[in-house]
Amino acid sequence: MRGIVITALLCMALSGYGNIRLPRIISSNMVLQQHDSVRIWGWADPYEEVTVTPSWSRQTYKATGSRDARWELKVATPAAGGPHTIIIKGKNTIVLNNVMIGEVWICSGQSNMEMSAEKGLQDVKKELPSAHLNNIRFFHIPKTTAPYPQDDCSGQWAACDSITLQAFSAVGYFFGKRLSRELNVPVGLIAASWGGTAAEVWTPDGIVNNDPVLKQAATKIVPSGMCPNQPGYAFNAMIAPVTPYTIAGAIWYQGENNTGAAGTYKQLFTAMIDSWRAAWKKDFPFYFVQIAPFRYQVKNTGALLQEAQLQSATHHKTGMVVITDLVADTNNVHPANKHDVGLRLANFALADTYHRQGIPFQSPVFSSMRIQGNKAIITFDHADKGLVIKGTTATEWMIAGDDKIFYPAEVAIHRHTVTVWSKMVKAPVAVRYGFRDAAMGNTFSREGLPLAPFRTDNWEVGTK
Repeated sequence: MRGIVITALLCMALSGYGNIRLPRIISSNMVLQQHDSVRIWGWADPYEEVTVTPSWSRQTYKATGSRDARWELKVATPAAGGPHTIIIKGKNTIVLNNVMIGEVWICSGQSNMEMSAEKGLQDVKKELPSAHLNNIRFFHIPKTTAPYPQDDCSGQWAACDSITLQAFSAVGYFFGKRLSRELNVPVGLIAASWGGTAAEVWTPDGIVNNDPVLKQAATKIVPSGMCPNQPGYAFNAMIAPVTPYTIAGAIWYQGENNTGAAGTYKQLFTAMIDSWRAAWKKDFPFYFVQIAPFRYQVKNTGALLQEAQLQSATHHKTGMVVITDLVADTNNVHPANKHDVGLRLANFALADTYHRQGIPFQSPVFSSMRIQGNKAIITFDHADKGLVIKGTTATEWMIAGDDKIFYPAEVAIHRHTVTVWSKMVKAPVAVRYGFRDAAMGNTFSREGLPLAPFRTDNWEVGTK
Protein backbone atom coordinates (compact mmCIF):
# COMPACT_ATOMS: atom_id res chain seq x y z
CA MET A 1 0.00 0.00 0.00
CA ARG A 2 2.85 2.36 0.91
CA GLY A 3 4.42 1.81 -2.51
CA ILE A 4 1.14 2.58 -4.29
CA VAL A 5 0.80 5.85 -2.39
CA ILE A 6 4.37 6.90 -3.17
CA THR A 7 3.85 6.05 -6.85
CA ALA A 8 0.62 8.04 -6.97
CA LEU A 9 2.24 11.04 -5.31
CA LEU A 10 5.15 10.83 -7.72
CA CYS A 11 2.82 10.78 -10.71
CA MET A 12 0.93 13.77 -9.36
CA ALA A 13 4.18 15.67 -8.90
CA LEU A 14 5.36 14.83 -12.40
CA SER A 15 2.06 15.83 -13.98
CA GLY A 16 2.03 19.11 -12.05
CA TYR A 17 5.62 19.88 -13.04
CA GLY A 18 4.64 20.18 -16.68
CA ASN A 19 1.86 22.70 -16.20
CA ILE A 20 2.31 25.90 -18.15
CA ARG A 21 2.36 29.06 -16.03
CA LEU A 22 1.80 32.72 -16.78
CA PRO A 23 3.18 35.87 -15.19
CA ARG A 24 0.70 37.87 -13.13
CA ILE A 25 0.49 40.60 -15.76
CA ILE A 26 -0.96 38.06 -18.25
CA SER A 27 -4.34 37.25 -16.77
CA SER A 28 -8.07 37.64 -17.05
CA ASN A 29 -9.37 41.24 -17.05
CA MET A 30 -6.22 42.57 -18.69
CA VAL A 31 -6.05 45.17 -21.46
CA LEU A 32 -3.85 44.42 -24.47
CA GLN A 33 -2.49 47.17 -26.71
CA GLN A 34 -4.63 47.56 -29.82
CA HIS A 35 -3.34 47.33 -33.41
CA ASP A 36 -0.07 45.81 -32.26
CA SER A 37 1.89 42.61 -32.00
CA VAL A 38 1.79 41.92 -28.27
CA ARG A 39 3.88 39.43 -26.35
CA ILE A 40 2.27 36.55 -24.51
CA TRP A 41 4.75 34.57 -22.44
CA GLY A 42 5.19 32.20 -19.55
CA TRP A 43 6.90 29.02 -18.41
CA ALA A 44 6.61 25.38 -19.48
CA ASP A 45 8.69 22.23 -19.72
CA PRO A 46 11.62 22.46 -22.13
CA TYR A 47 10.35 21.65 -25.63
CA GLU A 48 6.74 21.57 -24.47
CA GLU A 49 4.44 22.92 -27.18
CA VAL A 50 2.22 25.81 -26.18
CA THR A 51 -0.66 27.16 -28.26
CA VAL A 52 -2.46 30.46 -27.85
CA THR A 53 -5.86 30.99 -29.42
CA PRO A 54 -7.52 34.42 -29.05
CA SER A 55 -11.24 34.71 -29.67
CA TRP A 56 -10.80 37.69 -32.02
CA SER A 57 -8.80 35.62 -34.49
CA ARG A 58 -9.08 32.30 -36.28
CA GLN A 59 -5.34 31.91 -35.97
CA THR A 60 -3.64 29.69 -33.39
CA TYR A 61 -0.17 30.82 -32.32
CA LYS A 62 2.45 28.27 -31.30
CA ALA A 63 5.57 28.38 -29.15
CA THR A 64 7.91 25.81 -27.63
CA GLY A 65 9.37 25.86 -24.15
CA SER A 66 13.06 26.72 -24.20
CA ARG A 67 15.76 24.82 -22.36
CA ASP A 68 15.27 27.45 -19.62
CA ALA A 69 11.57 26.47 -19.41
CA ARG A 70 10.36 29.77 -20.87
CA TRP A 71 8.14 30.37 -23.89
CA GLU A 72 7.07 33.52 -25.67
CA LEU A 73 5.14 34.47 -28.77
CA LYS A 74 3.56 37.50 -30.36
CA VAL A 75 -0.13 37.84 -31.05
CA ALA A 76 -1.63 40.38 -33.45
CA THR A 77 -4.33 42.47 -31.79
CA PRO A 78 -7.32 44.07 -33.52
CA ALA A 79 -8.95 47.45 -32.97
CA ALA A 80 -10.10 48.35 -29.46
CA GLY A 81 -12.97 46.34 -28.07
CA GLY A 82 -13.91 43.31 -26.07
CA PRO A 83 -14.45 41.42 -23.93
CA HIS A 84 -12.43 38.62 -25.48
CA THR A 85 -11.21 35.19 -24.41
CA ILE A 86 -7.74 33.72 -24.82
CA ILE A 87 -7.16 29.95 -24.55
CA ILE A 88 -3.61 28.82 -23.75
CA LYS A 89 -2.83 25.12 -23.99
CA GLY A 90 0.15 23.01 -23.11
CA LYS A 91 0.04 20.02 -20.81
CA ASN A 92 -2.73 21.95 -19.11
CA THR A 93 -5.19 24.58 -20.30
CA ILE A 94 -5.56 28.18 -19.10
CA VAL A 95 -8.52 30.29 -20.14
CA LEU A 96 -8.26 34.07 -19.83
CA ASN A 97 -11.63 35.81 -19.73
CA ASN A 98 -12.86 39.38 -19.97
CA VAL A 99 -9.79 40.52 -21.92
CA MET A 100 -10.08 43.97 -23.47
CA ILE A 101 -8.19 45.53 -26.35
CA GLY A 102 -7.28 49.20 -26.03
CA GLU A 103 -4.50 51.50 -24.83
CA VAL A 104 -2.02 50.55 -22.10
CA TRP A 105 0.03 53.04 -20.07
CA ILE A 106 2.40 52.65 -17.15
CA CYS A 107 2.11 55.18 -14.29
CA SER A 108 5.22 55.55 -12.16
CA GLY A 109 7.12 57.82 -9.80
CA GLN A 110 7.06 58.67 -6.12
CA SER A 111 4.37 59.75 -3.66
CA ASN A 112 2.54 62.27 -5.84
CA MET A 113 1.94 59.51 -8.38
CA GLU A 114 1.19 56.95 -5.68
CA MET A 115 -1.39 59.06 -3.78
CA SER A 116 -4.94 57.74 -3.84
CA ALA A 117 -8.31 58.05 -2.16
CA GLU A 118 -6.87 56.02 0.71
CA LYS A 119 -4.49 58.93 1.33
CA GLY A 120 -7.44 61.28 1.75
CA LEU A 121 -7.54 62.92 -1.68
CA GLN A 122 -10.96 64.53 -1.96
CA ASP A 123 -11.02 64.89 -5.75
CA VAL A 124 -10.77 61.14 -6.24
CA LYS A 125 -13.04 60.36 -3.26
CA LYS A 126 -15.79 62.24 -5.07
CA GLU A 127 -15.37 59.81 -7.98
CA LEU A 128 -16.00 56.68 -5.94
CA PRO A 129 -19.83 56.56 -6.15
CA SER A 130 -19.71 56.68 -9.97
CA ALA A 131 -16.45 54.85 -10.52
CA HIS A 132 -17.87 51.65 -12.02
CA LEU A 133 -15.97 51.99 -15.31
CA ASN A 134 -15.50 48.60 -16.95
CA ASN A 135 -13.43 50.15 -19.74
CA ILE A 136 -10.71 51.17 -17.27
CA ARG A 137 -8.56 48.36 -15.86
CA PHE A 138 -5.94 48.58 -13.10
CA PHE A 139 -2.82 46.55 -12.45
CA HIS A 140 -1.29 47.73 -9.19
CA ILE A 141 2.24 46.51 -8.46
CA PRO A 142 2.94 46.47 -4.71
CA LYS A 143 6.14 47.95 -3.31
CA THR A 144 8.92 45.42 -3.81
CA THR A 145 12.69 45.47 -4.24
CA ALA A 146 15.24 43.11 -5.71
CA PRO A 147 19.00 43.28 -6.30
CA TYR A 148 18.56 41.71 -9.75
CA PRO A 149 15.86 42.02 -12.47
CA GLN A 150 12.88 39.76 -11.74
CA ASP A 151 10.69 37.91 -14.25
CA ASP A 152 7.40 38.25 -12.34
CA CYS A 153 5.71 40.51 -9.82
CA SER A 154 2.63 40.52 -7.63
CA GLY A 155 -0.60 42.17 -8.70
CA GLN A 156 -3.76 41.38 -10.61
CA TRP A 157 -5.86 43.07 -13.27
CA ALA A 158 -9.16 44.48 -12.04
CA ALA A 159 -11.86 46.67 -13.50
CA CYS A 160 -12.24 50.15 -12.03
CA ASP A 161 -14.94 50.39 -9.40
CA SER A 162 -15.52 52.07 -6.05
CA ILE A 163 -13.35 49.46 -4.32
CA THR A 164 -10.40 49.06 -6.70
CA LEU A 165 -10.10 52.81 -7.24
CA GLN A 166 -9.55 53.54 -3.55
CA ALA A 167 -5.94 52.31 -3.54
CA PHE A 168 -5.03 53.25 -7.11
CA SER A 169 -3.03 56.26 -8.28
CA ALA A 170 -5.32 59.29 -8.52
CA VAL A 171 -3.18 60.88 -11.24
CA GLY A 172 -3.23 57.61 -13.17
CA TYR A 173 -6.99 57.28 -12.81
CA PHE A 174 -7.81 60.80 -14.02
CA PHE A 175 -5.36 60.34 -16.89
CA GLY A 176 -6.92 57.03 -17.92
CA LYS A 177 -10.49 58.21 -17.50
CA ARG A 178 -9.99 61.11 -19.91
CA LEU A 179 -8.16 58.93 -22.44
CA SER A 180 -10.89 56.30 -22.35
CA ARG A 181 -13.69 58.82 -22.81
CA GLU A 182 -11.97 60.89 -25.49
CA LEU A 183 -10.74 57.92 -27.52
CA ASN A 184 -13.74 55.69 -26.68
CA VAL A 185 -11.49 52.72 -25.96
CA PRO A 186 -10.60 50.53 -22.98
CA VAL A 187 -7.53 51.77 -21.09
CA GLY A 188 -5.20 49.61 -19.03
CA LEU A 189 -3.15 51.34 -16.33
CA ILE A 190 -0.12 49.70 -14.71
CA ALA A 191 0.81 51.48 -11.47
CA ALA A 192 4.37 51.16 -10.15
CA SER A 193 5.20 53.94 -7.72
CA TRP A 194 6.76 54.41 -4.30
CA GLY A 195 6.71 57.50 -2.12
CA GLY A 196 10.10 58.99 -1.26
CA THR A 197 12.04 57.23 -4.00
CA ALA A 198 14.76 58.91 -6.03
CA ALA A 199 15.01 58.30 -9.77
CA GLU A 200 18.13 56.18 -9.24
CA VAL A 201 16.10 53.31 -7.75
CA TRP A 202 13.95 53.23 -10.91
CA THR A 203 17.03 53.12 -13.16
CA PRO A 204 19.01 49.94 -13.94
CA ASP A 205 21.93 49.90 -11.52
CA GLY A 206 24.54 49.52 -14.24
CA ILE A 207 23.60 52.87 -15.73
CA VAL A 208 24.20 54.58 -12.39
CA ASN A 209 27.16 52.60 -11.08
CA ASN A 210 29.10 52.60 -14.35
CA ASP A 211 28.95 56.38 -14.66
CA PRO A 212 31.21 58.21 -12.16
CA VAL A 213 29.04 61.34 -12.19
CA LEU A 214 25.78 59.50 -11.57
CA LYS A 215 27.38 57.17 -9.05
CA GLN A 216 28.62 60.13 -7.03
CA ALA A 217 25.22 61.84 -7.24
CA ALA A 218 23.55 58.66 -5.97
CA THR A 219 25.49 58.97 -2.71
CA LYS A 220 23.45 62.10 -1.98
CA ILE A 221 20.23 60.12 -1.69
CA VAL A 222 19.18 60.45 1.92
CA PRO A 223 17.84 57.12 3.25
CA SER A 224 14.37 57.72 4.63
CA GLY A 225 13.66 54.35 6.20
CA MET A 226 10.47 54.20 4.12
CA CYS A 227 11.85 53.34 0.70
CA PRO A 228 14.91 51.86 -1.03
CA ASN A 229 17.92 54.01 -1.85
CA GLN A 230 19.97 51.52 -3.86
CA PRO A 231 20.14 52.11 -7.64
CA GLY A 232 17.97 49.72 -9.61
CA TYR A 233 16.15 48.13 -6.69
CA ALA A 234 12.64 49.31 -7.64
CA PHE A 235 13.34 48.88 -11.36
CA ASN A 236 14.38 45.26 -10.83
CA ALA A 237 11.26 44.26 -8.91
CA MET A 238 8.53 46.59 -10.18
CA ILE A 239 9.47 47.54 -13.76
CA ALA A 240 11.59 44.72 -15.21
CA PRO A 241 8.86 42.05 -14.74
CA VAL A 242 6.39 43.93 -16.96
CA THR A 243 8.76 45.13 -19.69
CA PRO A 244 7.70 42.32 -22.06
CA TYR A 245 4.11 43.63 -21.79
CA THR A 246 3.29 45.92 -24.71
CA ILE A 247 2.43 49.47 -23.69
CA ALA A 248 1.53 52.69 -25.48
CA GLY A 249 3.59 54.93 -23.21
CA ALA A 250 4.49 56.09 -19.71
CA ILE A 251 3.51 58.89 -17.36
CA TRP A 252 5.81 59.93 -14.50
CA TYR A 253 5.58 62.17 -11.44
CA GLN A 254 8.80 62.28 -9.44
CA GLY A 255 11.73 64.54 -8.61
CA GLU A 256 11.23 65.82 -5.09
CA ASN A 257 13.75 63.34 -3.70
CA ASN A 258 16.39 64.29 -6.26
CA THR A 259 16.52 67.98 -5.33
CA GLY A 260 19.79 67.38 -3.48
CA ALA A 261 21.51 66.55 -6.77
CA ALA A 262 19.57 68.62 -9.30
CA GLY A 263 22.70 69.33 -11.34
CA THR A 264 22.85 65.73 -12.56
CA TYR A 265 19.12 65.04 -12.75
CA LYS A 266 18.78 65.69 -16.47
CA GLN A 267 21.55 63.18 -17.22
CA LEU A 268 20.03 60.64 -14.84
CA PHE A 269 16.42 61.14 -15.90
CA THR A 270 17.01 60.97 -19.64
CA ALA A 271 19.20 57.89 -19.14
CA MET A 272 16.39 56.30 -17.13
CA ILE A 273 13.88 57.05 -19.89
CA ASP A 274 16.18 55.53 -22.51
CA SER A 275 16.78 52.46 -20.34
CA TRP A 276 13.05 51.85 -20.04
CA ARG A 277 12.61 52.15 -23.79
CA ALA A 278 15.48 49.72 -24.31
CA ALA A 279 13.97 47.27 -21.82
CA TRP A 280 10.58 47.42 -23.58
CA LYS A 281 12.26 47.41 -26.99
CA LYS A 282 9.94 50.24 -27.95
CA ASP A 283 10.44 53.97 -28.48
CA PHE A 284 7.32 54.96 -26.55
CA PRO A 285 6.30 58.48 -25.45
CA PHE A 286 7.20 59.50 -21.91
CA TYR A 287 5.22 62.34 -20.30
CA PHE A 288 6.09 63.73 -16.90
CA VAL A 289 5.02 66.29 -14.32
CA GLN A 290 7.30 69.13 -13.31
CA ILE A 291 7.49 69.19 -9.52
CA ALA A 292 5.20 71.66 -7.80
CA PRO A 293 6.18 74.77 -5.85
CA PHE A 294 7.28 73.82 -2.32
CA ARG A 295 9.38 75.38 0.42
CA TYR A 296 12.36 73.03 0.50
CA GLN A 297 14.68 73.13 3.49
CA VAL A 298 17.65 73.85 1.25
CA LYS A 299 17.07 77.03 -0.73
CA ASN A 300 16.73 76.90 -4.54
CA THR A 301 17.05 73.12 -4.79
CA GLY A 302 13.46 72.85 -6.01
CA ALA A 303 13.98 75.59 -8.60
CA LEU A 304 17.09 73.84 -9.89
CA LEU A 305 15.26 70.53 -10.14
CA GLN A 306 12.43 72.20 -12.05
CA GLU A 307 15.07 73.61 -14.40
CA ALA A 308 16.57 70.16 -14.93
CA GLN A 309 13.13 68.81 -15.77
CA LEU A 310 12.55 71.63 -18.26
CA GLN A 311 15.85 70.76 -19.91
CA SER A 312 14.85 67.09 -19.98
CA ALA A 313 11.67 67.97 -21.88
CA THR A 314 13.78 68.45 -25.02
CA HIS A 315 14.63 64.74 -24.92
CA HIS A 316 13.21 62.57 -27.70
CA LYS A 317 9.45 61.91 -27.44
CA THR A 318 9.04 63.40 -23.99
CA GLY A 319 6.64 66.04 -22.71
CA MET A 320 6.35 67.99 -19.47
CA VAL A 321 3.24 69.41 -17.83
CA VAL A 322 3.59 72.46 -15.59
CA ILE A 323 1.48 72.64 -12.43
CA THR A 324 2.66 75.84 -10.70
CA ASP A 325 -0.98 76.98 -10.56
CA LEU A 326 -2.37 73.81 -8.97
CA VAL A 327 -0.97 74.31 -5.48
CA ALA A 328 -2.97 75.51 -2.48
CA ASP A 329 -0.21 75.23 0.13
CA THR A 330 3.50 75.55 -0.66
CA ASN A 331 4.32 73.99 2.72
CA ASN A 332 2.78 70.71 1.51
CA VAL A 333 4.88 68.66 -0.90
CA HIS A 334 1.72 66.77 -1.90
CA PRO A 335 -0.67 69.12 -3.74
CA ALA A 336 -4.23 67.88 -3.28
CA ASN A 337 -5.33 68.61 -6.85
CA LYS A 338 -4.52 65.42 -8.74
CA HIS A 339 -7.52 65.80 -11.05
CA ASP A 340 -6.02 68.56 -13.18
CA VAL A 341 -2.59 66.93 -13.14
CA GLY A 342 -4.07 63.79 -14.69
CA LEU A 343 -6.05 65.84 -17.20
CA ARG A 344 -2.97 67.76 -18.34
CA LEU A 345 -1.04 64.55 -18.82
CA ALA A 346 -3.98 63.11 -20.75
CA ASN A 347 -4.22 66.21 -22.92
CA PHE A 348 -0.54 65.89 -23.76
CA ALA A 349 -1.04 62.26 -24.77
CA LEU A 350 -4.21 63.00 -26.72
CA ALA A 351 -2.54 65.74 -28.75
CA ASP A 352 0.98 64.37 -29.07
CA THR A 353 0.46 60.59 -29.25
CA TYR A 354 -3.08 60.32 -30.58
CA HIS A 355 -2.96 63.48 -32.75
CA ARG A 356 -6.24 64.94 -31.52
CA GLN A 357 -6.64 68.49 -32.76
CA GLY A 358 -7.66 71.58 -30.84
CA ILE A 359 -6.43 70.46 -27.41
CA PRO A 360 -4.09 72.92 -25.62
CA PHE A 361 -1.38 70.76 -24.08
CA GLN A 362 1.97 72.56 -23.99
CA SER A 363 2.82 75.28 -21.50
CA PRO A 364 4.68 78.30 -22.89
CA VAL A 365 8.46 77.93 -22.49
CA PHE A 366 11.31 80.39 -22.83
CA SER A 367 12.75 80.68 -26.33
CA SER A 368 15.05 83.70 -26.58
CA MET A 369 15.98 87.08 -25.13
CA ARG A 370 17.27 90.28 -26.69
CA ILE A 371 18.25 93.53 -25.01
CA GLN A 372 16.85 96.81 -26.28
CA GLY A 373 18.12 99.75 -24.28
CA ASN A 374 17.22 99.24 -20.64
CA LYS A 375 14.68 96.53 -21.42
CA ALA A 376 14.80 92.79 -22.07
CA ILE A 377 12.44 91.35 -24.65
CA ILE A 378 11.60 87.67 -24.17
CA THR A 379 10.01 85.36 -26.74
CA PHE A 380 8.36 82.03 -26.03
CA ASP A 381 7.48 78.78 -27.72
CA HIS A 382 3.94 77.36 -27.46
CA ALA A 383 2.42 80.82 -27.04
CA ASP A 384 1.06 81.39 -30.54
CA LYS A 385 -2.25 82.76 -29.26
CA GLY A 386 -0.52 85.06 -26.83
CA LEU A 387 0.14 85.39 -23.11
CA VAL A 388 -1.95 86.89 -20.32
CA ILE A 389 -1.53 87.92 -16.71
CA LYS A 390 -4.06 86.55 -14.24
CA GLY A 391 -4.44 89.41 -11.80
CA THR A 392 -3.64 93.10 -11.80
CA THR A 393 0.15 92.81 -11.63
CA ALA A 394 2.60 90.30 -13.03
CA THR A 395 4.45 88.38 -10.32
CA GLU A 396 7.67 86.38 -10.07
CA TRP A 397 9.52 88.35 -12.77
CA MET A 398 13.09 89.38 -11.87
CA ILE A 399 15.79 91.22 -13.81
CA ALA A 400 19.52 91.78 -13.21
CA GLY A 401 22.52 93.55 -14.67
CA ASP A 402 26.08 92.28 -14.76
CA ASP A 403 26.31 92.72 -10.99
CA LYS A 404 24.05 89.64 -10.74
CA ILE A 405 21.66 91.35 -8.32
CA PHE A 406 18.04 90.61 -9.20
CA TYR A 407 15.23 93.11 -8.73
CA PRO A 408 11.46 92.74 -9.16
CA ALA A 409 10.61 93.67 -12.74
CA GLU A 410 7.94 95.60 -14.56
CA VAL A 411 6.28 93.58 -17.30
CA ALA A 412 4.44 94.35 -20.52
CA ILE A 413 2.97 91.63 -22.72
CA HIS A 414 2.71 91.95 -26.49
CA ARG A 415 1.07 88.79 -27.83
CA HIS A 416 3.72 86.07 -27.36
CA THR A 417 6.56 88.34 -26.22
CA VAL A 418 7.19 89.87 -22.81
CA THR A 419 9.10 93.09 -22.22
CA VAL A 420 10.82 93.25 -18.83
CA TRP A 421 12.54 96.18 -17.11
CA SER A 422 13.32 97.83 -13.78
CA LYS A 423 14.43 101.33 -12.86
CA MET A 424 17.07 99.63 -10.69
CA VAL A 425 18.71 97.96 -13.71
CA LYS A 426 20.07 100.31 -16.37
CA ALA A 427 21.76 97.64 -18.48
CA PRO A 428 19.91 94.31 -18.14
CA VAL A 429 21.77 91.06 -18.62
CA ALA A 430 19.49 88.34 -17.23
CA VAL A 431 15.81 87.65 -16.55
CA ARG A 432 14.21 85.05 -14.32
CA TYR A 433 10.61 83.99 -13.97
CA GLY A 434 9.35 81.82 -11.14
CA PHE A 435 12.88 80.75 -10.36
CA ARG A 436 12.53 79.99 -6.67
CA ASP A 437 11.28 76.95 -4.82
CA ALA A 438 7.79 78.10 -3.87
CA ALA A 439 7.14 80.45 -6.80
CA MET A 440 3.59 80.56 -8.16
CA GLY A 441 3.71 83.00 -11.06
CA ASN A 442 0.61 84.34 -12.77
CA THR A 443 1.62 84.41 -16.43
CA PHE A 444 -0.33 82.01 -18.64
CA SER A 445 -1.02 81.17 -22.24
CA ARG A 446 -4.41 82.39 -23.46
CA GLU A 447 -5.48 78.74 -23.38
CA GLY A 448 -4.92 78.73 -19.61
CA LEU A 449 -1.64 76.84 -19.23
CA PRO A 450 0.99 78.31 -16.88
CA LEU A 451 4.28 79.65 -18.17
CA ALA A 452 7.12 77.28 -17.22
CA PRO A 453 9.62 78.74 -14.73
CA PHE A 454 12.92 79.71 -16.38
CA ARG A 455 16.06 81.80 -16.20
CA THR A 456 18.17 83.20 -19.01
CA ASP A 457 21.46 83.07 -17.06
CA ASN A 458 23.61 80.17 -15.99
CA TRP A 459 25.07 81.83 -12.92
CA GLU A 460 25.87 79.78 -9.85
CA VAL A 461 22.83 79.61 -7.62
CA GLY A 462 23.23 79.72 -3.86
CA THR A 463 21.53 76.99 -1.86
CA LYS A 464 22.01 78.44 1.62
